[in-house]
Amino acid sequence: MGGEEFAVGCLLSIKTTLGDEFEGQIISYDRLSNILVLQEGLESGPRRNIRLLKADYIKDFSLLRQDEDPLDVKKCFLDLTTLQAREDSAIRQAESDSERFGVGVTSEAQTLFDALSRTLPVRWDKTVIVVMNEVRVSSPYLPESVSGGTPAANERVRKVLEFERKRIQTRGTSQ
Repeated sequence: MGGEEFAVGCLLSIKTTLGDEFEGQIISYDRLSNILVLQEGLESGPRRNIRLLKADYIKDFSLLRQDEDPLDVKKCFLDLTTLQAREDSAIRQAESDSERFGVGVTSEAQTLFDALSRTLPVRWDKTVIVVMNEVRVSSPYLPESVSGGTPAANERVRKVLEFERKRIQTRGTSQ
C-alpha cells in the first residue's frame, strides 16, 4: 500500500486481518514503522478514541472521503488546566504507590507489608514496617520483631503477622 492512500485527513473504512471493522480518520502515518494513527468514528469533541494500527494488519480498506486535517491547530481545543490536573493526580498516585514498595526487603517482607496494609495504615521506614505510625516490625518480621505502640496495637499487629506467616507456609507447602 502506498503512502498516498494514507494521507492525513482521509476517512477510511477498514477491515483488519484480525476481523475488526471500523471507520477512522488518519491523523498520522509513519512510513518507517508502517503505523497509522487513526481517530475512530466521526464524532468530534473533547474525547476521541485513537487507534494505532500497523498497516500490515489491514486486510481491506476503502476511502470514504478526504476530510480536513483533524489536527488543525485553529480547530483543536486543549483544556490545559484539566490536563495539568490529571497529570498532577497521576504523579501523586504514582508517588503514593511507590511508597508501598520496600527497598532492600525480601518478597516475604513485602507480602507481610501488603497483608498488614489491607486492614491497617502502614508505611516503610527503610526496611522497617511502621504500622499506625507507632508499631514497628523489624527484620525478620516475626511476631517477636514487633515493638512500640500501645499493648493493644502491638498485639493486633502480632496476630496479623502470625496469621499471614501461617498462610504463607500453607501456600508454600501446597505448591
